[in-house]
Amino acid sequence: MKLTMKTFAVIALLASAGAIAGTLEHPFGQNSVFSERALEERIAPVGAVCVEGEECGSAAAAEQVASGPRSGSDVYNSACAGCHASGAAGAPVVGNAGDWAPRIGKGMSTLVTHAVDGFNAMPAMGLCMDCSRDEIKAAVEYMVAESK
Repeated sequence: MKLTMKTFAVIALLASAGAIAGTLEHPFGQNSVFSERALEERIAPVGAVCVEGEECGSAAAAEQVASGPRSGSDVYNSACAGCHASGAAGAPVVGNAGDWAPRIGKGMSTLVTHAVDGFNAMPAMGLCMDCSRDEIKAAVEYMVAESK
């Protein structure tokens, strides 16, 4: 391999920059986006797994129970709006009486059963796996009320 003067100069410059940078503890400051703390915050896990019977699992369950059931509008906004605001996969659009009239005609019990068990392209519980049956019912009632 032929080492030219230009290549040698680049290698020497990179080596000296690395040596200088290695002596600096925080070259951009401890609060910069390049600090070790900032890096650790960026790659930290977004959640934790709690095994039933462990303290963290019971604390999380107690916190959810303490907050009480969510309202129909809260469940709609967090779980249902993704499809029912846009009509994705044939979902009836909330606010569109024409979409909802034939469904409302089948009765609230049928609508809730379809929402809980799934129907056509709608998955069971609308994929809201932390929703109770009562919360799903409240969301259906909310969507029907908004669509009459």
